[in-house]
Amino acid sequence: MKALIPAAGLGTRFLPVTSVIPKEMLPIGSRPALELIVEEARSAGATEIVIVISEGKELIRRYFSGESDIKIVYQHEQKGLGHAVYQASEFFGDGEKVLILLGDALVVGCNASKAMAEVSAANGGASVIGCERVPLERVSRYGIMKMAHEFDVAEGDAFELADIVEKPSEEDAPSDLAVAGRYLLDSKIFDFLSDQIAGVGGEIQLTDAIRRMVACKYPFFGYIYRGHRQDIGNPDGYFNALVSYRAKEGR
Repeated sequence: MKALIPAAGLGTRFLPVTSVIPKEMLPIGSRPALELIVEEARSAGATEIVIVISEGKELIRRYFSGESDIKIVYQHEQKGLGHAVYQASEFFGDGEKVLILLGDALVVGCNASKAMAEVSAANGGASVIGCERVPLERVSRYGIMKMAHEFDVAEGDAFELADIVEKPSEEDAPSDLAVAGRYLLDSKIFDFLSDQIAGVGGEIQLTDAIRRMVACKYPFFGYIYRGHRQDIGNPDGYFNALVSYRAKEGR
């Protein structure tokens, strides 16, 4: 298994700080947030990690320059998450699992990636998408999942995926189960991204490519991982991550 960390976003919600330091490199305790995400990938069994950055984020390249298992590639145009993921396609062979950890999503309280790898192994190597419940008034911010078989799910539960919709309205949302910054996908995802047309926001959405894979009957599961995702790409989420980290460390 190899990991892919998209970290090319401009960090506009954190300006002017992010004009100097990438949001992924903001400190959590004594280490950059991105280092904690890299650590999660390694602990889950990733043997190689590809970080996708944009121009102006060379600090990331310099920080990890001595790490032999880390490769750096560039997203030269901001065309969406799906486009960022596709930039790393050359590093993944047929049949490999692609562990995607968003560079601005820090999970506190569990190793979500390791748990998802276990769910995949228990279900014949199926792709797995980490998710969380969100209030219905916020579903328009996320990719939202539709379960193949409805049942009452809670943290630690996995379910077969029937569909996934990017940023639906509250009325059109198939559930309150939102994608939460972690994916474990078959490398076939790159074939679907290679001709994916732009979707919501005029961007190439990873969710849309996944939706096409699901429609082609590739096996997919959603997994409500234990722990809490903190969006460190905005000040409130970053503050919450700091508080959660201090609690975890007993400080």
